[in-house]
Amino acid sequence: MEAKQIPTEKVLDSSFALMKEGYNFIRKRCEVHKSDIFSTRVMFQPAICVSGGEAAALVYDSKHFVRKGAAPMRFQKTLFGQKGVQTLDDVLHRKRKEMFMSLMGQEQIAHLGRITREQWLMAASQWDNGKPVYLLDEAQKIMCIVACQWTGVPFKSEEIARRSNEFGAMVDAFGTVGSSHLKGKYARLSSERWIRGLISQVRGGWLSTAPGSPMYIISFYKEHGKLLDLKVATVELINILRPIVAIANYIVFAAVAMHQYPSAKRKIVSGDKNYMEWFVHEVRRFFPFTPFVGARVRDTFTWKGYEFPKGMLVLLDVYGTDHDPRKWERPEEFRPERFKNFTPGAFDFIPRGGGDHYTNHRCPGEWITIEATKVAVKFLATFMEYDVPDQDLNIDLSRMPAFPKSRFIIMNVKVKEPVYEAV
Repeated sequence: MEAKQIPTEKVLDSSFALMKEGYNFIRKRCEVHKSDIFSTRVMFQPAICVSGGEAAALVYDSKHFVRKGAAPMRFQKTLFGQKGVQTLDDVLHRKRKEMFMSLMGQEQIAHLGRITREQWLMAASQWDNGKPVYLLDEAQKIMCIVACQWTGVPFKSEEIARRSNEFGAMVDAFGTVGSSHLKGKYARLSSERWIRGLISQVRGGWLSTAPGSPMYIISFYKEHGKLLDLKVATVELINILRPIVAIANYIVFAAVAMHQYPSAKRKIVSGDKNYMEWFVHEVRRFFPFTPFVGARVRDTFTWKGYEFPKGMLVLLDVYGTDHDPRKWERPEEFRPERFKNFTPGAFDFIPRGGGDHYTNHRCPGEWITIEATKVAVKFLATFMEYDVPDQDLNIDLSRMPAFPKSRFIIMNVKVKEPVYEAV
């Protein structure tokens, strides 16, 4: 049976359009073609773009797809690093993923929550000076300290601003070119020198770190009976630090949501833990974080009558899948209550990847993201009073990653004495 023709973009290359349209690039073209699949050229190579829960289930199926060769080198030199878990497949991926998942027990996550609460109190107590606070920048600093303390990475207080800026620059380089990309590249080089030196000291016995801490486990993790290559161990430790710092984006989105939807904030203040859970999930669904993910076809196969040739680059529309009207009622509305009686499938709600955390390429730190965001939301809503001056809160979806143009400014901060109950 002859394969169906995949709808095709009639352009030489879509890279410029992708950079210009950002999060909406795939979704818009799916609407034009009236299809969840279309082909184009991206970064001067043929690519198939797909969207929706069924497509997500397909792309996260390791029988058909591999991650090796999917991430462009420019991403590896800024965001991911080289030879990290995101680029692995099959047994090697599962084994490396087991190491990451061993760090995500309930007690470890609760410990991260306690550190996060302490750091928000310490930081916010310094903001009561009448000066404007750029919440994105400050949240990055807070989460950088949290990341270092939780992983066991030693740091000096005077270098936190630098390190948080470096991790932020790596994330910011994802969909940018020119100076922003170069900044992300140099930020990675600087961070890798720092972390590589610390791991070398731990392995050499010159620096102690708590057994069981992420830094200890990664430093002494073995593959094929040998310690993980020092460069790769460095990449993997940064693969914990950087995403924790990036939670600052979700925290700012949550602050924007509480400002724009006062009724949501009132429900959070009421202490409804179920609503808090729904709110954080809706923040992760509604606001832009990951625009798309890439994979390559392992061997030629056919799906819904369409042929996927071996080696083909496939881009999965993450943002569009989380806004798919076939799964989400009125997806362009911010409504935490949608999670009250609706539990999305493993491939319908994919802000941090789809499928199983142990076997698929789904972010192992998803629970950390949820916990840290809950703690920050609770603190902002319940233990802080602040004014939100007029500012530009527009979120430009052509920018990857996206965030409010003003970085969310607050003023006249006052901190109440918190009572630390469970979030």
